[in-house]
Amino acid sequence: MKAIAYFKNLPAEHPEALQDITAADPVPGERDLLVEVRAISVNPVDVKIRANRKPKDGQPEIIGWDAAGVVRAVGAKTSLFKPGDRVWYAGALNRPGANSELHAVDERIVGRMPASLDFAQAAALPLTTITAWELLFDRLRVLDNRAPSQRSLLVIGAAGGVGSILVQLARQLTGLTVIGTASRPETQAWVRELGAHHVIDHAKPLAGELKRIGFDHVSDIAALTHTDAHFPQIAEAIAPQGKVALIDDPAAIDVRLLKSKSASLHWEFMFARPLHDTPDMIAQHELLNQAARLIDAGTLRTTLGEHYGRINAENLRRAHAFIESGKARGKVVLEGF
Repeated sequence: MKAIAYFKNLPAEHPEALQDITAADPVPGERDLLVEVRAISVNPVDVKIRANRKPKDGQPEIIGWDAAGVVRAVGAKTSLFKPGDRVWYAGALNRPGANSELHAVDERIVGRMPASLDFAQAAALPLTTITAWELLFDRLRVLDNRAPSQRSLLVIGAAGGVGSILVQLARQLTGLTVIGTASRPETQAWVRELGAHHVIDHAKPLAGELKRIGFDHVSDIAALTHTDAHFPQIAEAIAPQGKVALIDDPAAIDVRLLKSKSASLHWEFMFARPLHDTPDMIAQHELLNQAARLIDAGTLRTTLGEHYGRINAENLRRAHAFIESGKARGKVVLEGF
């Protein structure tokens, strides 16, 4: 099969940072689906792994953790899908990625693709949707209903991949007041379009920006990017007994800043369930199916921002460089081999 891989940790612009290769077709395990990959998207985790995880014994490393495609074959102990089903998923960090024509993935972390989306539109969503869903409902323990609430959610980095779907989930499925951050006019407009009640500039002190729109504190904060730089402001902005959830990899932060407010800190890492084979791993299958229903009902929308063409090394290198620039709005997608 065709695939894109790396052999050395190189800058995205280097011609050998990602290379077109021919690899053996994967053999699905008992709980696996063998998926014919039709479209992929690129996430910050792809960039971090390519730059930092060394391939084993000089072998090619295939990455990529967002895919939409068609089931070609199923393992002996599968029960959720059959050949021909259209699926979407993010995969597992401890297995080969989906930047390949064929991909083996555990069916418990796979969902049925929204009928109303094409493969490119669908590939933009799985990893970020799982992350945002788990952060909102599992980590922050927000109620999944539209009942009026006194709680307010600040989404730092609301124009990015996770922020773009988190704003939608919070606005459409909860009673939270949603405040997004973005620093450029075009990204601020995007966040408003996605449903944020207010948009502030994270290039300015967050506490001051919140006061400008009438908020002394917020009850919940989703810190999606540059958490180490924002953390003193996060500690100032969080309400007493509030909750802060992180997804990035900050340098050292002083969590003691939260103590006087008895505020809690939560990590969201969407790979935790498949990485540790947790008893509730099938929750990701279920939430992807629920998200598909919400998309088909018109409640949620794709966050596809840029389509970079065919799935090949040249286009994937361009996509990695764009993600590293920090200028992405929504998701970058590639489609077809």
